[in-house]
Amino acid sequence: MVESESPDPVPEICVILSTVPPSRSAEIVRALLDRHLVACVNMMPVRSWYRWKGEFCDDEEHLLILKTRKEHTGMVIRELRALHPYEVPEIIAVPVTAGHPPYLAWVHGETQV
Repeated sequence: MVESESPDPVPEICVILSTVPPSRSAEIVRALLDRHLVACVNMMPVRSWYRWKGEFCDDEEHLLILKTRKEHTGMVIRELRALHPYEVPEIIAVPVTAGHPPYLAWVHGETQV
């Protein structure tokens, strides 16, 4: 029996979700990309309903889907928080448990801080 080489380890990647006002989305995305904190950002228009300080809110927002290294998650959250205009912004990190290895390697390579 011939021993096969084990594949290269898949880099640990996280997806971070955040909703932002449309007027600030490009500025926030560009800052994160320019600092190489994220490799890619998908942006989708969404409508958010929620209660804030006892009031019903119905807002048009952009949902940002940011891809980064797991080890950079804290930095991305801090930078996103600093750039974000909301008092309490939605910022949620989700670990990627599987994916296309070449894409995950690309994300890892693009996020060299």
